[in-house]
Amino acid sequence: MADTRGPAIVQADLTILLEVDHPDYESARDALAAFAELVKSPEHIHTYRITPLSLWNAAASGITAAQVLDALEKYSRYEVPELVRTEVVEYISRYGRLVLELRDGQYILRSDDAVLLKMLTNQKGVAQYFEGMLDDNTALISPSARGYLKQGLVKIGFPVEDLAGYTPGEHLDIELRDQTLGGRDFGLRRYQKEAAEVFYAGGGVKGGSGVVVLPCGAGKTIVAIGAMGQVQAHTLILTANVVAVRQWIREIIDKTSLREDQVAEYTGDSKNIAPVTVATYQIVTYRKRKSDEFPHFEIFNKGDWGLIVYDEVHLLPAPVFRATAEIQSRRRLGLTATLVREDGHEEDVFSLVGPKRYDVPWRELEKQGWIATADCTEVRVELPGTQRMPYALAGQRDQYRIAAENPQKMDVLEALLKLHEKDRTLVIAQYLDQLHELATRFDLPLIEGKTPSKKRDELYEKFRSGEITTLAVSKVGNFAVDLPDANVMVQLSGTFGSRQEEAQRLGRILRPKDDGTLAHFYTIVTRETRDQDFGANRQLFLVEQGYRYRIVDGSEVLGGEFKPAEPDPHIEQEAAP
Repeated sequence: MADTRGPAIVQADLTILLEVDHPDYESARDALAAFAELVKSPEHIHTYRITPLSLWNAAASGITAAQVLDALEKYSRYEVPELVRTEVVEYISRYGRLVLELRDGQYILRSDDAVLLKMLTNQKGVAQYFEGMLDDNTALISPSARGYLKQGLVKIGFPVEDLAGYTPGEHLDIELRDQTLGGRDFGLRRYQKEAAEVFYAGGGVKGGSGVVVLPCGAGKTIVAIGAMGQVQAHTLILTANVVAVRQWIREIIDKTSLREDQVAEYTGDSKNIAPVTVATYQIVTYRKRKSDEFPHFEIFNKGDWGLIVYDEVHLLPAPVFRATAEIQSRRRLGLTATLVREDGHEEDVFSLVGPKRYDVPWRELEKQGWIATADCTEVRVELPGTQRMPYALAGQRDQYRIAAENPQKMDVLEALLKLHEKDRTLVIAQYLDQLHELATRFDLPLIEGKTPSKKRDELYEKFRSGEITTLAVSKVGNFAVDLPDANVMVQLSGTFGSRQEEAQRLGRILRPKDDGTLAHFYTIVTRETRDQDFGANRQLFLVEQGYRYRIVDGSEVLGGEFKPAEPDPHIEQEAAP
């Protein structure tokens, strides 16, 4: 019988209601995160949903149906519905029922369930990838269909465990340094080493493809460098933008034995190929017209890659899935802070890049001292009376823009900048008009999409050195920008409730601080508008990672009643080893 005092209510439709104020909330949240997705997070009751994909990711990381059910029973206030038990067992059992292997130079799909296999060979959407039956339990697969078959089967509810192995790629000696070029001691942290080892799996067929989920600031780049050291082969790295490309190159040269001529940039500015090549998603998916082919897809075959790294894999453009489907013999490592994609392509990441292999909750790394403790606050302001009627008459997209560009946000921003005048602050917004207005009003340097790479690098360096302490950035600041001293972020507008974006933005200020100070993350939203609605969706990410945040009225900030949180003296943060 379930404990009647449990914090969760498990419902027959595979949703779970979790009481935030219950003393077991945090342990229940951490348990649910392993096999369920957070759907809604209002103040007192959070809603999770168990999905086939969430269960398959759990199964791929070694979690059993018994462990899922034990967790549900432990935290459920009432008896776990029998339908939930049945569905959990059913869906987790599907992972591993279909196994893709390489036998005598041929790709085969094997299953102990002969009826299931026969049904699938005749299933619309995947039948074209089969070339006949070798016996009742073994189907022959078209050599070029490895990725497409996995992609098609997961869409109809049957994930494939791919044990067909990988091409080794051209060998490359890669040693990790004990000291960086700057003379600092270097070594993988325990969780970084674990992540790289779980991914590589000793070079066997059980590893070699999948996603590592870690917070921004936790060193996902270092995990990839660790994986490169394990694979010892030519490597292609795809990342978000040119700034990220150059940051990757600096990190690789700084922390490995590779020379500068062994690491190349492949972007709009410079198209070079080397044993380790770092490219942007933008250049890979460039084409002059929609009807044209993608000329830079050839990069996937230009080198004998033993490893392909997808940085920020949740941003992987849909066209790249096509190329990825055709290179399944290459080892593939995805890096991300959240598996959630706004375009619904999570299944494609699962089937083509690989399932989740490793993750660590943000709060766990926070307690260990690897990322900074964060205080998250939502500040709500009123929409001015003169804008209420235009807002009411506008279409949905225009409604969001009107609310997002609410001029009252500027007054709150001014108050927050005064509160944090001794801190390193990033102000980020979606709309360029809003960015130019705030940059002018507060005399702030601004980085936007058209800012040349050289100028961006100069401003980032001035921010790191303390020459400038406040910087305005557009959404180009979301990704892979290393600003370890930033400890305050004020968000005026974002991309329509994107959890991905929230992960990236919070990550900009989560580098651990030498003095142990808090990181402060502010979101200013317009009350009772689509801005607030999207803010609630973005809040899902923060709750998903274990952060609670305050909601305060703009008048409190403007009137001087609001005070930033201070570190809790009763919570002793462990020293990072």
